[in-house]
Amino acid sequence: MHQFELTDDQLQIQEMARQFTAAEITPNAGEWDEKHIFPKDTIRKAAELGFGAIYVSEESGGIGLGRLEAALIMEAMAYGCPSTSAFISIHNMAAWMIDRFGSDSVKQKYLPSMIPMERMGSYCLTEPSSGSDAAALKTKAVLDGDHYVVSGSKAFISGGGENDIYVTMVRTGAEGPKGITALVIEKDMPGVSFGAQEKKLGWHSQPTAQVNFDEVRVPVANRVGAEGEGFRIAMMGLDGGRLNIGACSLGGAQRCLDEAIGYTKTRSQFGQQLADFQNTQFTLADMETELQAARWLLYVAAAKVTANAPDKTKFAAMAKRLATDTGSSVVDRALQLHGGYGYLQDYPIERFWRDLRVHSILEGTNQIMRVITAREMLRQ
Repeated sequence: MHQFELTDDQLQIQEMARQFTAAEITPNAGEWDEKHIFPKDTIRKAAELGFGAIYVSEESGGIGLGRLEAALIMEAMAYGCPSTSAFISIHNMAAWMIDRFGSDSVKQKYLPSMIPMERMGSYCLTEPSSGSDAAALKTKAVLDGDHYVVSGSKAFISGGGENDIYVTMVRTGAEGPKGITALVIEKDMPGVSFGAQEKKLGWHSQPTAQVNFDEVRVPVANRVGAEGEGFRIAMMGLDGGRLNIGACSLGGAQRCLDEAIGYTKTRSQFGQQLADFQNTQFTLADMETELQAARWLLYVAAAKVTANAPDKTKFAAMAKRLATDTGSSVVDRALQLHGGYGYLQDYPIERFWRDLRVHSILEGTNQIMRVITAREMLRQ
């Protein structure tokens, strides 16, 4: 059985994240959602535990964990607030890209402030006219001496307008993925501006805005990787991001399943508890079964990404698709079991229903996850 169990270290990491969530996130998440509060202080408390640099190397000051450990942390924090957990995931993706592919100078310039989340990072790939077709991005960077001159816009950027650091995919060459390069762009560089904060269905605890670049001069030293490697780097970042967003769905769904179990044991209809109806029991059993299946696929995918297995991208795509679809389905059934009360903000279910809906869109839509999976299958 041991090969299917978490190690003692992993269990300790999971428990630390759960305790932090219970103390710092769960009691406040409803207010953050209702009042659209960006909980910077709580996020920085998470960074004190190392959660701002989960898979940044120890040599660079991170805690150097694997993708399974990261998934455990994200899942635990999403039990309290998927929006906040997902924001921390995105920061980790940006920090990892700098650590994994950046030069010593760019790492020394940014990581010391990103690891404690004094400065927070965004991942900038999507554009107003290129979402799923990310390789068609138009944001342009023209080399001018020891600077790139960047012009264009990025859309739906988590942390947009609030974060200080933007790991940005730009076009330095021909059309297609091989013409894309990654640059680190700072909020205060002349020519950087932001659109209005987006009014979203969910994810109210984090800012989201368009990021605009108007002839921004970015030092060549801020390049991450070589010219033309940006798309490959971005996709490698997404393997981990997809695992984390899947884990956020698992954590949110687990919370709603637990809430549904508690509610059906106390609510009575037609002279008996809801939990005593066979239909309720069948529903709860299906929710548990599907959630566990999604969880273990995601854990296997995380182990493959850590090991750099040849099929890691396929497994990350499959796990993201299953975890996010299952998470939304479980939450929807939990809301149904609550009846009219599930639709009220007095109960947390509706917040999770709203927060988890976007997970099947971001980090690659679930339709694109199917494309990736089928493409990898047909290559065999």
